[in-house]
Amino acid sequence: MNPLKSIHSNCGVFGIFGHPDASVMTYYGLHALQHRGQEAAGIVTSEFDTQKERYRFNIHKDHGLVLSVFANSNILTDVLKGEAAIGHTRYSTTGSGDSRNNIQPLKVNFKDGHLAVSHNGNFTNTMELRSMLEAKGTLFQTTTDTELALHLIAQSEQKEMTDKIIDAFGQIKGAYSICILTDDKLFAVRDPHGVRPLAFGKLEGSFVFASETCAFDIINAEYIRDVQPGEVVMIDKDSLSSGKETSFSIGQAEKFRHCIFEFIYFARPDSLIFEEKVDKVRRKLGKSLAEESPSPHAEADEKKVAVINVPDSSNTATLGYFNRNVKCNKDLKHEIGLIRSHYVGRTFIQPGQDKRKMKVKTKFNTVKGVIYDRKVVIIDDSIVRGTTSKLLVELVQKAGPKEVHLKITSPPVVAPCYYGMDFPSKGELIANQMDGNIELIRDELGLTSLHYLSFRSLKESVPYMHPKTDYCTACFTGEYPISINGLEKMNKHQFDD
Repeated sequence: MNPLKSIHSNCGVFGIFGHPDASVMTYYGLHALQHRGQEAAGIVTSEFDTQKERYRFNIHKDHGLVLSVFANSNILTDVLKGEAAIGHTRYSTTGSGDSRNNIQPLKVNFKDGHLAVSHNGNFTNTMELRSMLEAKGTLFQTTTDTELALHLIAQSEQKEMTDKIIDAFGQIKGAYSICILTDDKLFAVRDPHGVRPLAFGKLEGSFVFASETCAFDIINAEYIRDVQPGEVVMIDKDSLSSGKETSFSIGQAEKFRHCIFEFIYFARPDSLIFEEKVDKVRRKLGKSLAEESPSPHAEADEKKVAVINVPDSSNTATLGYFNRNVKCNKDLKHEIGLIRSHYVGRTFIQPGQDKRKMKVKTKFNTVKGVIYDRKVVIIDDSIVRGTTSKLLVELVQKAGPKEVHLKITSPPVVAPCYYGMDFPSKGELIANQMDGNIELIRDELGLTSLHYLSFRSLKESVPYMHPKTDYCTACFTGEYPISINGLEKMNKHQFDD
């Protein structure tokens, strides 16, 4: 997907227990998850104070990229001490991205000790839970739905921490992959539908959790398995000695509803999510697109047709498209037609239309010799508002191609997401504005042709690793597998993950 799209990526969560350099491992893990959120980052550690014989939580978080938030390395070694940590890379979904209070991890002190949470996803019964807690006198410090989890755990009448967490998440509905840090335990929780990914691994006798396995690779951790939908995994000192986790259940849905957009765009291609390699799935999406919409042939006096990708998430899908298409069309040539500046953050994560327009110009430039006087096929993963796609097409058109064909490895986006992606409101989506008329969208974007992957081919291209496996495709169908409880009417800046 074009990193200038007007949708936000998910947040990234990371947790580690039982490692002497927990904060450093978390720092590197967050680096690997930077693509999932670029507005802010934070780390919380649990440290046992031997002099006072009690635990204390250390925290550092701020706006900016992981590299800038932790630019002072002394923060990791001198401040964030302890052998257990959780971290978070953030973008705001339904709340203000400007408030420092909303930056995660969130932490509180309560009668049973310290508590900190990192959350990827959205709760869908936020209004109901917040009203209930406010009626009990709860004071909120943030505008984030994540804070609800802290209060529900802290106010639970259950005695054991595990039971408090099970009690709290028995009341929460929606999409969530969460790391929870207490004084002497680390918990990982995944919603019963398994919307967002959460991986479980080991590192030198310690236990680690992350949104994607690319965070394991950077620290040489071993991937063990996914945290299962509806599972609560607990790690404590006994886990370190036995080498085994303890697992509890908050119940599984009849069908899992993995976010299909994780495969299309969000996850890094070198990651394993939902027990499948992202690169493999994206290549399959490209092949399916080639079967549905082959590239044009070159005339006798024309250069070969240039197939180009929009860096970086459509890279592997483009390989799949080209390799399948070139077998029956020798007029094709895979070219690098767009050069991406890696010193500019993902524009779609930067709120505000003016910022997106500026970063289109700073993010990409065309290789004019590749494009000039040729038929050009651009492979991308989605079109949302259409604004940045139009600007990108304008850049390519200025390089003087004969034709520009845009082929998308997903169906038209017709509905907002309430499970952790900041898709715009329905009225802002170009597919709705044009009443689903592909020719009108093509004309609006200034293209020779436009093709979206069919919904059928999309479903046939993703893996089904488990008998209960299914996908959330609400952004393509408007059919929501988890009740959204009026969230479509809620001010998008009222709450935030």
